[in-house]
Amino acid sequence: MVKRNDEGFSTVAGAGVIAGLAFLLVAALYLGGAVVARHRAQSAADLSALAGASAQLSGDGDGCEEATRLVARQDGAPRIIDCIVDGDDVQVRVAVSVRLGRFGVHDATAVARAGPVEA
Repeated sequence: MVKRNDEGFSTVAGAGVIAGLAFLLVAALYLGGAVVARHRAQSAADLSALAGASAQLSGDGDGCEEATRLVARQDGAPRIIDCIVDGDDVQVRVAVSVRLGRFGVHDATAVARAGPVEA
């Protein structure tokens, strides 16, 4: 009968569990960063579409110019990818860059449309 020595097994298993938990923590941090960037993009898109539609309706200026001016002043460095004026409606697409470690830098995008409500 052969006796096996299992001394040190707990150390190896513990190290494996710690490595797995560290991996999950890093993945959760990257996912959280992506979610925050997506929310920043949506907030910037909503606010800039409203500002653009307001400028378009009041005649104070071009809706896309006002939307671009407002986005430039926001935190998180959002940028307008596309802006379309359709009558009194303004539709903007905004992107916010997010760093995902080894996966590189990607854009979180959002679209918003604002204008008068038809009664």
